[in-house]
Amino acid sequence: MIVSNRQRRLLEVLLRRQGEVTAGEIAEELQISTRTVHREIQELEPILLENGLSLVKKSGIGISVHGKEEDVARFQRLLGASVSSTYSSEERKVLILCQLLEEAEPVKLYAIAHALHAAIPTITRDLDEMEPQLQRQRLSLVRRRGYGVEIEGEEPAKRSLIALLAQTYLDESELYGNAPGAPSAGPVTDRLLEMAGKSHLLDVEQALWQIEEGWPNRLSDTAYTRLLIRLSVAFARMRAGHWIASSEAPAEPAASSSPKLARFAETFGIAWPEAEQAYVQRLIDEAKAAAPPHAATPLEMYGVTLAETAVELIRAVGRRMDIPFDQDRSLLDGLVRHLGPALERLREGEAIRNPLLSQIRKDYAALFAAVRDGADEALRGVEVPDEEIGYLVMHFGAAMERWQMFPRTLRALLVCTSGIGSSKLLAVRLNKEIPQIDLIGNYSWYEAARIPQDRYDLIVSTVDLPVEPSRYIKLSPLLTGEEAEKLRAYIRKLAAAPPPPAAGPKDEAGPLERLRRMSAYTSEIVQVLDPFEVHEIRLGDRGGDLRAVLRAILARVSPQGNLNHAEQVAEQLIERERQGSQLITDTKLALFHTRSEWVRKPILSLFRLDPPLFLGAEGKDEVRQILLMLAPRQLDRPGLEVLSEISAMLLQPEMIRLLEKADAGAIKAFVSQEMESFMRTLENGENEHEHLVQRKSEAERQGKR
Repeated sequence: MIVSNRQRRLLEVLLRRQGEVTAGEIAEELQISTRTVHREIQELEPILLENGLSLVKKSGIGISVHGKEEDVARFQRLLGASVSSTYSSEERKVLILCQLLEEAEPVKLYAIAHALHAAIPTITRDLDEMEPQLQRQRLSLVRRRGYGVEIEGEEPAKRSLIALLAQTYLDESELYGNAPGAPSAGPVTDRLLEMAGKSHLLDVEQALWQIEEGWPNRLSDTAYTRLLIRLSVAFARMRAGHWIASSEAPAEPAASSSPKLARFAETFGIAWPEAEQAYVQRLIDEAKAAAPPHAATPLEMYGVTLAETAVELIRAVGRRMDIPFDQDRSLLDGLVRHLGPALERLREGEAIRNPLLSQIRKDYAALFAAVRDGADEALRGVEVPDEEIGYLVMHFGAAMERWQMFPRTLRALLVCTSGIGSSKLLAVRLNKEIPQIDLIGNYSWYEAARIPQDRYDLIVSTVDLPVEPSRYIKLSPLLTGEEAEKLRAYIRKLAAAPPPPAAGPKDEAGPLERLRRMSAYTSEIVQVLDPFEVHEIRLGDRGGDLRAVLRAILARVSPQGNLNHAEQVAEQLIERERQGSQLITDTKLALFHTRSEWVRKPILSLFRLDPPLFLGAEGKDEVRQILLMLAPRQLDRPGLEVLSEISAMLLQPEMIRLLEKADAGAIKAFVSQEMESFMRTLENGENEHEHLVQRKSEAERQGKR
């Protein structure tokens, strides 16, 4: 009996354990991936059958070896006396393919056999078994006496084969992992990682996001990884000198040669023939065509049935844990988004890998059992492996942590007297740190003081308010770690109190009212972006005088007729700088913003300074760009939210990069794209759960008819 060292160790684990053992446990003990475990088990099944034994695999329970005691004992003796091959049959075939694909000339048969420590007849048999796979990839295996062995076919087909091998035999942790000095994962994995271009995979990903508008985010995990691998393989082959001939290029290279593709050439420092441009663009176009529509919500993509399944799973787990999971809207949204692609992968028979499975079992033992039972009850007809249960446990674990910290959601008003960006930046950080806080709106103190107290639980403010300290909490827009802890302590007391009476049902806006609202937001966006310009300001010797710089900046926007008394506005901006630096952290960009009675209409302009301006108490904070954002003191809700959304974009690295280097057109394009997404959010509504209930009710009414 000939088995590889890894197969021997795997069999020893199965024979040593009493009862079932999961693929994850085997993977952990052998320090390999679960995908590799499943692949090796598939190869070992015929060996076990030949010896009167069988492998029994139970979903959610594990794998075990079954057979008579005497057969098991005899097999153990055979295993002890077996010969360990350097490579398994499967490993040899992969290494042969890698060698033939890398070489530009035929390889002698004895050279392959020598490299793999195998006999020539063994290699010949492997080549025979490989031919059908090559034919499926539109490639052919050429073998001639005295000539050697080579793979013939077009370069795109060879790249497709390499990408297929990488997807089949490599895990995401091997592709994306970056642990210097980590032990080798084995010759097969190392060879495939090299051919797949693992060393520059992250550069490929970065370049892809720089040239595309965000649609890669809509791809499933599998499709996204496939695209990255195919692109990475392409550049690895180019660097190795394996080029696509002009005759092999796509028939219509039209879209191909987008100037944006030059970013790839810059990233990798390679020549950029038209045939290669066309090939890379085709890979991108194919993936883009497969991406779901931007406006598609999980509900639209997967239907009400999936949402009902998620609700059933939530209730089943909630009953077992005695926790009201069905009150957690974030859990429902997260499960609907996760279950859609997850169930598709399971139905297609894809192997699920979860490197955190052992830790999840250990940390959430009771919850794991509850989710296992709940999934068996709610996901009938689908075999859900433990690896997928582990991912579901992570969703429920997060919900459980939220419930234990704050048993109910707290409604909060966010108050900021004059700044436009401060409240939005704080809102983003609050949502990240404490998602149980439901921010029901950003208001001035004048507006907030007139809202009935039964409509909210607390007030979060960036300034001092003329009320009792117990009624509000003051925080800085950046929400430091110390402030986050202070806020948690404050709201724990509020959360422990009984919830207020539920407010009456909201009046649903009719279609005409919704159209009016969308029109108001659209008008505000156009009003802000249309006049946007980028100005170059030569400071001369004014680099240390903020007042002089602001005067020069306001002089550029005053002729538009939207600004009076520039001197007073400059004073207001200087006062905001005194309250706290306007510099965006880790950048050389400052956001100067205020709402003023001297401003007639919203103003958005970018100013690039030469030489830079220096701010801060010690004059060491370098500012090379100033984004000026002004608005009237009395600004309606659509106008305020549009400016707030734009200020929130300063948290995105791409926005910062554009403000540093791009022209006005490119900046407008990016902001317009982000505002389109914002408008879709408004159009779809904020509560997908309510939409789900409406859809379900409509379906039930149709059913009754």
